[in-house]
Amino acid sequence: MFKIKLKKNDSVRVVSGESKGQEGNILSIDKKKMRAIVEGVNMISKHAKPNSKNPNGGIEKKEGSIHVSNLMLIEGGKTVRIGRMIEEKTGKIVRISRKTKEVIK
Repeated sequence: MFKIKLKKNDSVRVVSGESKGQEGNILSIDKKKMRAIVEGVNMISKHAKPNSKNPNGGIEKKEGSIHVSNLMLIEGGKTVRIGRMIEEKTGKIVRISRKTKEVIK
């Protein structure tokens, strides 16, 4: 199992699969299953029974999960690979762009 370098609220683009090319923000991440739910990506139809919120029931559209290996972070309009390094001043681990070596957020 490898370290998930993406975080909640990161802006990402899908690089492979049925939703290839779509973009959105990460709503949640399941670290055990290595899957993320991205806003507006991989929409699925879920049948709902009638309840107090929705008295008629029906079919709901919602986001399905997608594997984190199919996602890339968007930084400055382009997708970037993410690395990690220890910051010299503080000693904390920070995320960096592999190409430009700049710190991400």
